[in-house]
Amino acid sequence: MTRVAQIFLLAIALASTLGATAGHAGTLVEFPNVSDHEPAKLPGYLARPDAGLSGMLGSHSNRAGPYPAVVVLHGCGGISSHSAQIADRLDSWGYVALTVDSLGPRGIVGQCGGALFEDQAIDAYAALRYLSQLDFVDPARVAVLGQSMGGSAVLYAVDRALVAQYFDQRFSAAIAYYPGYGCGFPASSMTAPTLILIGEADDWTLAEPCRETVARARPDGAPITLTVYPGVYHAFDVTELKPGIRSLGHWLEYNEPAARDAEQKVRAFLAANLAGPSPDEPAEK
Repeated sequence: MTRVAQIFLLAIALASTLGATAGHAGTLVEFPNVSDHEPAKLPGYLARPDAGLSGMLGSHSNRAGPYPAVVVLHGCGGISSHSAQIADRLDSWGYVALTVDSLGPRGIVGQCGGALFEDQAIDAYAALRYLSQLDFVDPARVAVLGQSMGGSAVLYAVDRALVAQYFDQRFSAAIAYYPGYGCGFPASSMTAPTLILIGEADDWTLAEPCRETVARARPDGAPITLTVYPGVYHAFDVTELKPGIRSLGHWLEYNEPAARDAEQKVRAFLAANLAGPSPDEPAEK
């Protein structure tokens, strides 16, 4: 195991002691970054429906694959138990999920005071290429999902005027939870159907720029769907943030009704755009 993979494993283990409610079912992987982009390799946490706990339960109608897949991008704090839990939830729905660590291999502990959107968006394409080479993944049905900094990286990845212009391969859908540092983009012409989920009371990522992004979306781009939750703050889906906390001058707080509604919307959105498992099927927890 490389040093990068060891650090990644330590991060997952440490984060798990800080709030994970169940053991993770996935495995650690390491895959090449895109050409001429550093670091040369990226670590990830890979969960799949036919392996681990999901494979043992064996309740997926399409267990033989190939499966639709989702690339998961973490927030500015880096990889965490929450990142792995997202992958585990996606695999319980019948998707292969790959959570990418964009900070560890760059020697960065946290990036909440700055931005790594472009690098993280490029990492997402490296993950897309890696997943497309796996025989149990359908390369035509891969989405990207991110939160906070990762949410902005998602928008960077699928905006035609930004990182998407450098790659021929395309994501089939994009989901951005409370994209960090706002939704302001020059073109708003998306290469994939995009879902944005944000709280009205979020004082770290303001909702209004996201409304403006939707309003100026170009007709030649894929549709952008925005849900704004009244009275809801940043990181509203992170169960460990109950009660809420103040971080870097901003309020972060879990909101169960918003988190559950967002989860339902994400599941339906993925099923619609990746032709994946029906959202009516019960999720395994």
